[in-house]
Amino acid sequence: MTALISQDHAHEVAEVGGKAAALARLAKYGFAPPAFFVIRAEALGTDAPIAGLRDALAELGPGPFAVRSSARQEDSAAHSHAGQFDTRLNVPAPEVEAAARQVWRSGFSDTVATYRALRTGVEAEGPAVIVQRMIDARAAGVAFSADPVTGRRDRVLVSAIAGLGERLVSGEADGEDWTIGASAICASTPEVLDAAQAEAVAALARRAETVFGAPQDIEWALDETGLHILQSRPITTPLLPLPNPDTALTIFDNSNIVESYPGLVSPLTYSFAVHVYARVYRAFVALLGVPERTIAAQSAVFGNMLGRVDGRVYYNLVNWYRALALLPGFALNRAYMETMMGVDTPMPAEVTESIGPPPASGAAKAREYLRLARAGGGLIWQALLLPRTRRRFYARLNRALDSGFDPDRAGPTALAAEYRKIESTLLDRWDAPLVNDFLCMIAFGASRNLLRRWLGEAGLTLHNDVMIGQGDIISAEPAQRIVKMGQMARAAGLDAGLIAEGMAGLDAHPALRQEVESYLEKFGDRCTEELKLESLTLRDDPSSLLAAIVASAQRGAATAHAPRSPDWRVLLANPLKRVIAKTVISWTKNRVRDRENLRFERTRIFGHARRVFLAMGREFAARGLLDAPRDVFYLTTAEVLGAVEGFGLSGDLKALVALRKAEDAASEERPDPPERIELRGPAIAPVWAEAPQAQDGALHRRATGCSAGQVTAVARVIRDPRRQSLAAGEILVARHTDPGWIAVFSNASAIVVERGSLLSHSAIVARELGIPCVVGMKGATQWVTDGEVLRVDGATGDVEKHNGAL
Repeated sequence: MTALISQDHAHEVAEVGGKAAALARLAKYGFAPPAFFVIRAEALGTDAPIAGLRDALAELGPGPFAVRSSARQEDSAAHSHAGQFDTRLNVPAPEVEAAARQVWRSGFSDTVATYRALRTGVEAEGPAVIVQRMIDARAAGVAFSADPVTGRRDRVLVSAIAGLGERLVSGEADGEDWTIGASAICASTPEVLDAAQAEAVAALARRAETVFGAPQDIEWALDETGLHILQSRPITTPLLPLPNPDTALTIFDNSNIVESYPGLVSPLTYSFAVHVYARVYRAFVALLGVPERTIAAQSAVFGNMLGRVDGRVYYNLVNWYRALALLPGFALNRAYMETMMGVDTPMPAEVTESIGPPPASGAAKAREYLRLARAGGGLIWQALLLPRTRRRFYARLNRALDSGFDPDRAGPTALAAEYRKIESTLLDRWDAPLVNDFLCMIAFGASRNLLRRWLGEAGLTLHNDVMIGQGDIISAEPAQRIVKMGQMARAAGLDAGLIAEGMAGLDAHPALRQEVESYLEKFGDRCTEELKLESLTLRDDPSSLLAAIVASAQRGAATAHAPRSPDWRVLLANPLKRVIAKTVISWTKNRVRDRENLRFERTRIFGHARRVFLAMGREFAARGLLDAPRDVFYLTTAEVLGAVEGFGLSGDLKALVALRKAEDAASEERPDPPERIELRGPAIAPVWAEAPQAQDGALHRRATGCSAGQVTAVARVIRDPRRQSLAAGEILVARHTDPGWIAVFSNASAIVVERGSLLSHSAIVARELGIPCVVGMKGATQWVTDGEVLRVDGATGDVEKHNGAL
């Protein structure tokens, strides 16, 4: 019997031990571990020289070598013996025999004896010894093809360290930890591996699992020639069962909804929004002629239009696509209708090819045209009825909100009943805003295309100009009133001290105080992030309004913006075209006006719902169900109503609140998730890789110009208008805006926004106020340095960094 066993013959665990047999199996399946041979344990139990050792080392190469144990029970499915035996690294050829005997003797150490007494009951014995070509590792570490802590089988854990992995394995040094599931996520700033290398290590661990038929714990090393596996052994801790495959695709995207629901969104707001979206879009497809039985069959689609990812609200795009596929005309031109979703990245073919009817042909095409004609006729009828629909909506709204109901004096049952009334009379009958919004979208696009066709690119600039000046668009009124109050404050000699004094600072100025109180009476529900029920309104904290008044006072009188009245006779010589253009523009302006005004009524409804829920929080806290009234925002609408009406599941509301507060606190510490997330299987806990922030050194960028004018001024990057201010005449740069930013708008000389469209709130108000505005400039808040000088052209959408000072 020879003392040495070559790599090609190291198959029997009884002869070469578990580790060597595993390496031989890896080599057989093409893993190419570093070349090795095995010294039998019996050959190391005597003082006799090991025959053939010099020749075997010469075959491996010049060295140095790694000398490792390979006991018969080592690296088995039941007992890993990890770290129990000695290992010698970087051993030169003359010292290999002595190192091998040292490793063999470690089999009789007190550590091994104790381990075996506790785990196996087998007496101590010297192991066989592996002699292996040493890897000059740039990085090394371990990987688990399943999570040994949680037991999950759908993720790989990788730990890496620079240089040799022995310090990591022995516990002398901490590693760089990666979790690889749908993507590779590092627990810290990556320094040892990049995401591609971490995924390669994970793939190596998964391949080893496939070869051995069980989850594996591998050691690996990375040198200049590539990735190497050093050993593989079974994971010995209990694991969860392997889940069945689930490849269903979910796509979350917040490229549009972030303007309405920016940042962290409370569970109460999210559940409220889910309900509203389900009711509104069921009504929308019904408006376009989709049969009620079809809508009912797709109830799960409408109930899942949104998702909440790490506390942020996203659209569930696959369900939006399913809803879109129900509409008349989808089978005729699905590519065009997909643009209605308004996202930058097209839907993958996997989704578009599996949802909805195939392209229509023959009789099916004729039937689809008939459906489309019916839908068009229905829209025309709704357009004719819109004035009546709008009047009835306002009547219902005013009856509900002016009923005299006082949330501050109501008990839980009355409050729940009031919310149910909001649902049934307003949220479930959202007809006027729905019809007007859709007609506005069609009219705006059609009028813009019409002027472009007849007047070229100049028609687009004209379109921006003529879309202002209705005079009764309510979104512009706050800024106009702030200018007026600023003039009054300037005349009264008020300065920044008013912000600190608050409303008490107006006691000596009754006329101005009356104007402020009148403003709060009408616009008190407006605030930053006003669709979030947890947001503090101007009624709660008027400091941002007072700051805007002071800034306006410091700015002085602003030049009034006169809306442009085009000379249609000069622009369009053809009388018929002239009449058509003027009619279409006038009708479109009315739809834009009504869109903004109806959205203000939405603010009133949300404000009333906010007061009702806060009153419920007060009542729950008074009864010991919550610690504080505002804790109600950490419950869902169903949990709040269920606690009152009797269908609630848990009586421990405080525990639910504590859990969600902890979750939201952790979410707040993390960066915002990416704009788009794709995942497979259950969508409850999506993971994503952090996208690297590309540095944009360009001095000029172009996006969507939506309000004409040119301004060169200092730029101010505003992320939270409640904590940041804009000096008069500065350029506002923001990720997104909402109606609550109007106090900031009143001081801006120009606006640049990352999100939005020609019909977004920022674009409409900017046009009404005559402020140059550019929307849709992705990454603007990273590209622009706070305080640098920009030149903004609101007609062309050009934004240029100005190297010189003003």
